Amino acid sequence: MRVMPAAASSILQITGLTVRRGQTTILHQVDWRVGRGEHWAILGANGSGKTSLLRALTGYLAPTAGEIYLLGEHFGESDWRELRLHIGVVMNSFAALIPVCETALDTVVSGKFAQLDLWARVTAADRAAARRWMRVVHASHLARREWQYLSQGERQRVLIARALMAKPRLLILDEPCAGLDPAARDEFLRLIESLTRRRQAPALVLVTHHVEEITPGFTHALLLKSGRVLAAGARQGVLTSRRLSDVFATRARLVRTGKSLRLTIARN
Repeated sequence: MRVMPAAASSILQITGLTVRRGQTTILHQVDWRVGRGEHWAILGANGSGKTSLLRALTGYLAPTAGEIYLLGEHFGESDWRELRLHIGVVMNSFAALIPVCETALDTVVSGKFAQLDLWARVTAADRAAARRWMRVVHASHLARREWQYLSQGERQRVLIARALMAKPRLLILDEPCAGLDPAARDEFLRLIESLTRRRQAPALVLVTHHVEEITPGFTHALLLKSGRVLAAGARQGVLTSRRLSDVFATRARLVRTGKSLRLTIARN
């Protein structure tokens, strides 16, 4: 199997990734590397290519050109279905695929098998592991509650426990704060920050529109604009007023208060 030297020591390496559909170029020559111990935030306006990038690296969107190495495996030469068992993904679209009468505990267990609406045989050890992960995300009290009776914030905690169930080396959080009220968002971001500081934590990738959601544990940032990488690297150098103004096509000012970030938009 072909393995690039840098890819062997990386969680993820993407080189020259291009995705075209018809006459439209969705992603253009994207280069991105996630090293061990790094946690990344991806920012971009609507239509910048964030979702397409996630779909490409998880094998749901075939690239037109370029290479993807994930956990040392090369896209096109490895079984991506097997590889997905080592990637945790939390997406709001999952909510519609979970049976309304399924308990939170069963939803968490399903993460071991990367299946929604689980049909695989479940063991007592699986349930015990699910309860441990629910404790990690402070959701033990939800174990027997059915999905239809969980709040949005509770669902997000359950989905993170589900993603952690397979002990992933990469955890992708796709706009996880969407739909949360301010109090629930603050509580949820505290949970995300605690995950970045766990020993042997997976590499986290947070996709967001809001710099306020980038907690101090995120070490790096990737900025996308019109399917291209505008900037990528250590967060201090990437997250600047000038670059964020370019990303969102407006006059913006990044305010740093302690370890918190806030973006203000200039009024004409």
